[in-house]
Amino acid sequence: MLGKNVKMELIRSVPLFEDCSRRELREIAAVADEVVVPAGYVLTKEGASGKELVVIVEGAAEVRRRGRKINDLGSGDFLGEIALISGAPRTATVRTTQPTHALVLTGQAFRGLVKRIPSMQIKVLEALARRLPADLD
Repeated sequence: MLGKNVKMELIRSVPLFEDCSRRELREIAAVADEVVVPAGYVLTKEGASGKELVVIVEGAAEVRRRGRKINDLGSGDFLGEIALISGAPRTATVRTTQPTHALVLTGQAFRGLVKRIPSMQIKVLEALARRLPADLD
């Protein structure tokens, strides 16, 4: 089990939450689940609807799009931050390549937080806007 401060720092590393206060990070950490999955576990499947954010605490995963490997993920990497808000279909399949310890924040838990803590809404929206392509202006 991770300590509260370690969970908070991992969550802060996700650009969506980088502007959150310690209190907000503490609240997010409180609802984020810790999971341990074996090698070969599918974290996300291309085309499936996305409903959660995953932060890899320890372990590794491979990212594939249309069957082709496009990236490797490891400790500290994350996936699903846009899907957490939009529920948009996953753009890639991510499968663990070794036993992996991760934090998972579900869309339902996230929506409950932003309802309870309105100050998070604008921070998350601003962070999301910064991640949009510049040519959308």
